[in-house]
Amino acid sequence: MALIKKVNGILPQIDATAWIAENATITGDVTIGKDSGIWFQTVIRGDCNRIIIGDHVNIQDQSMVHGTTGRGDTIIGNHVSVGHRVIIHGCKIHDHVLIGMGAIILDDTIIESDVIVAAGALVTSDKVLKSGWLYAGIPAKPIKEITPEMRQLYIEGTAAAYVKYKEHYR
Repeated sequence: MALIKKVNGILPQIDATAWIAENATITGDVTIGKDSGIWFQTVIRGDCNRIIIGDHVNIQDQSMVHGTTGRGDTIIGNHVSVGHRVIIHGCKIHDHVLIGMGAIILDDTIIESDVIVAAGALVTSDKVLKSGWLYAGIPAKPIKEITPEMRQLYIEGTAAAYVKYKEHYR
């Protein structure tokens, strides 16, 4: 069973339709929305600030979601896919976003809707990633506009697939 732990008197709030892997850890002021999946060895620590995760979100294996005391909440919108081993730290991610494997998203960043962050990218603090672009590199920069086909295949397709995948584990 997953480690779901109260911190500072606050217990995570997890929608009944969400799936949490047995070895995931979720602590403190965390809200997880409908049909979301928190995968194996993922850690979501709401001990410094609030973490709000929307509907149809998948946070894949070995990822970390946290924040910095005194800075803003960590907010992940709807239909967001977070690849394996991603670090999300004190930022805001809007709807319909794909974060590639091993990416790092740092404090006070805003990722607008319809963005792809490539695997291994580093998004440094205080950046705004504009809608409709694929960002890659260290530091991450816009490298290609997202086509409707890319949006459907990578952003929408991954989010929809993970809603189904989690049901294999129920």
